[in-house]
Amino acid sequence: MDETSIESSYRVTADELRQFIERFERLEAEKKDIADQQKEVMAEAKGRGYDTKVMRKVIALRKRDKDDIAEEEAVLEMYKQALGMA
Repeated sequence: MDETSIESSYRVTADELRQFIERFERLEAEKKDIADQQKEVMAEAKGRGYDTKVMRKVIALRKRDKDDIAEEEAVLEMYKQALGMA
């Protein structure tokens, strides 16, 4: 490769790299905006008297497989009984 070809190749690579970085930065900004909106939803729910700690647990449970939840609850119940907490 001659020097001009190397510079051209580098320029294209640098431009492409810049595009990837800028895309990532835009996504980061969007993610922050979404997180702010989620906080607003929780603040509104809290203002209406809902327990946001419990709401977050429900949201986490809705993401999980029902069989995994059932198994975890069964083990939890077994442990509670072993400790005299049931």
